[in-house]
Amino acid sequence: MTVDENVAVDAFEGLGLTSYEAKVFIALHRLGAGAARDVADITDVPRSQVYSVAESLEERGLLEVQQSNPIRYRPVSVEQARETLRDRFEREQDRAFEYVDTVKNEPAGEETQEDIWTVRGRDRVDDRTDDILSQAEERIVFGTRLPELVTDSIERILRERAAAGVTVVVVSRTEAVQDRFADVEGVTVDTPPAHRTDDQRSGRIVIVDDDTILLSVLGPDNSETAIWSSGSLFASVLIQLIEASDEVQIESDAR
Repeated sequence: MTVDENVAVDAFEGLGLTSYEAKVFIALHRLGAGAARDVADITDVPRSQVYSVAESLEERGLLEVQQSNPIRYRPVSVEQARETLRDRFEREQDRAFEYVDTVKNEPAGEETQEDIWTVRGRDRVDDRTDDILSQAEERIVFGTRLPELVTDSIERILRERAAAGVTVVVVSRTEAVQDRFADVEGVTVDTPPAHRTDDQRSGRIVIVDDDTILLSVLGPDNSETAIWSSGSLFASVLIQLIEASDEVQIESDAR
């Protein structure tokens, strides 16, 4: 069996077939059709095992059986097999996650804790930011000093939420960030309060609907790590502290 075929067998196992089922299915496609002896001649599946494996493949809808002497087998088309395995995979996925849905809200005990999550890696922080922003119904505050942290997806979501009537504020003293939203209707562009200086470790801040917050920092290798919380006391208190600090400083500067 070639290296490429080994990869294919592994992939079929990931789709729910056994190793023997994958090898027989591949062998029959190579032959077009054949008897158990023909399959055994070009695979390491024992001839005695081909019969039961073929029966299993027939039950899965992946081959047809010709009642001849000897019995011959013919695989279904690649496209039909792809659809059959896709449907089976989706059914199994539905069954698995339906159960998870029934148990996910079951209390684990009397003790509770605030939901504060850590996300590591730029791509994962991007995805979490997209998800948080997409759920905004009333207000968004998005801040960053780095243009590269305003992905095309984030910009698109901010524009969409603003068009939907959500109050959107982008906070940055970086011109490249400000310019991306300067002419976007419904988006207010602000600079951070004077007392807030840019820390080279700072990444981005996201506040949504006064009950969801994400804060990220950058590592020495420019990797990104974020903490986020939604619908928790931690989130609401931290948001209040951040905004109260800014309001106090603004009043102090005005005196």
